[in-house]
Amino acid sequence: MVKVRLFARLRDLAGRPEFDLELSRPIPLKGLWGQLNHEMPQIMDWVKEKRVLIAVNQEMATDETLIHDGDEIGLMPPFSGGASLDPADRSGPAGIKNRDSSAEGWTRIQMEDFSLEDELRRIKAVSNRIGGVAVFIGTARDFSKGHPVSRLPYEHYPGLAEKTLAEIRQRALQRFKIIEACILHRTGEIPIGGNIVLVLTVAEHRADALEACRWCIDELKAITPIWKKETTPEGDVWIEERP
Repeated sequence: MVKVRLFARLRDLAGRPEFDLELSRPIPLKGLWGQLNHEMPQIMDWVKEKRVLIAVNQEMATDETLIHDGDEIGLMPPFSGGASLDPADRSGPAGIKNRDSSAEGWTRIQMEDFSLEDELRRIKAVSNRIGGVAVFIGTARDFSKGHPVSRLPYEHYPGLAEKTLAEIRQRALQRFKIIEACILHRTGEIPIGGNIVLVLTVAEHRADALEACRWCIDELKAITPIWKKETTPEGDVWIEERP
């Protein structure tokens, strides 16, 4: 038996967040599509059209990924930031194998608001060599794509989203001449005008901090399994974008 989890629009289409599929022996992921078509034909249409990202045990997968009894399969619509739907284009959370044990607390998914002052104080205490701090804060606006927005709920894939943020941070530390990076994203309903996401990067020089900060937020929006739903006068709309 394998558990299939559905998120955002796919969960709404199916009318339930998860279901089980029978598995008698290990098979490639594509071997389950017949059962999925029988169980949820409306979801299988999305799979056939390559409009779905797939994770197995919270690692990005392909049709050839071997599935075993007890595995968890996550079926995800495009992320709200705009994800590539070709697993070969993005290593995603499988890209870093040796995870940084010092990352605890520097990347978080949380419902409560964050304090810019507290996070700045904490990251500046890391080193006396910091000469530049770059800050990005994303906030909830009341207008999007030509429509007023009255509510803005967010949801994420628990576990996979946290793992992805941690590995974005580690890749930033490897790729740029920065001292530390902090990446926070809120989930749940965000009030209009409220904070959504915070990225802080610190370096000896401002150019390095600024370059890394921009890269972190762009990467977050591209590969992190987070979805938002906007309530507009026309109804609720899941925001799913492609690059």
